[in-house]
Amino acid sequence: MTIQDLEYFAAVCREHSINRAARQLYITPQGLSKALKTLEQELGARLLNRSSSGISLTDSGSYLQEHLDDFLKQYYSIRRGIQSISQRQNHEIDLLSAYGILRLVTPECIGEFKRLHPEIHFHYREYPDRQVERLFSAKEGNVAFTIAPASLPDCSLQKLESFEIKLLVNRRHPLSGREAVTIRDLQGERLYIESSEFQIYHLITGRCREAGFEPDIFFETSGFSLCHKMVRQNKGISVTVDFIFEDMRDPELVTIPFSDGHYRWTTCMLTRKEDLDNPDLLLFRNHVLHWMEEIKAGKIQR
Repeated sequence: MTIQDLEYFAAVCREHSINRAARQLYITPQGLSKALKTLEQELGARLLNRSSSGISLTDSGSYLQEHLDDFLKQYYSIRRGIQSISQRQNHEIDLLSAYGILRLVTPECIGEFKRLHPEIHFHYREYPDRQVERLFSAKEGNVAFTIAPASLPDCSLQKLESFEIKLLVNRRHPLSGREAVTIRDLQGERLYIESSEFQIYHLITGRCREAGFEPDIFFETSGFSLCHKMVRQNKGISVTVDFIFEDMRDPELVTIPFSDGHYRWTTCMLTRKEDLDNPDLLLFRNHVLHWMEEIKAGKIQR
């Protein structure tokens, strides 16, 4: 039995589905099922009731779930403490970044930091923003770029830049001539959108449900690029933010603001409060904030 096996079980409990948990964990449902059966064999007990209608926890599964969170939190805390000592001693920065934010901050920001501080070993990994938060919560990395709201305990949040989320349509679409839209204008429209691993998905689908309808999501993807491509071909509508739209500017596309509420894509930088006195992280934090100010002032081109 490994920690990973227990994390897999925790994901299934959280998602109430092997298929959804497998997507979240980036493994196949078959691979996840095999890991769960191995866990059951090692514990000598069945943890899940499996049927055509789904899964449910057995008494043993409920007992494991009840005690698992505290166990994993303690394990993560110990592991994080050891990692923190090692990272300080070895001058390591391990950045977890949500897709799109390095595009916003620009690769040159990272390149310049590495040039100025060759003594610091810099690593970065990119994931969907919700996965960044789960990994950071599980004590992976020592700094993170993600999308607000990111309500992680014992973390310090520094906002970087915020953008208005707008509807993206083809110029031939009937909505293209509108000065503003509301969420109800999405009803019945074929929608391309980032997957449930992204905050923007939950904002838009949540607003649709508040308005009393389910959005017609035709396809979920892992980034803005495919959404823009599908709208360019007038196969549906999507949502985007200005800096992505400007970066991928296409004469066939237009953006329209929402007039019925607060629709924002707000980027932020997370550090753990226990690491706030880490001199390497302080250097990186101040470098990023200064770089963003230079971009806003027009001294650096994004």
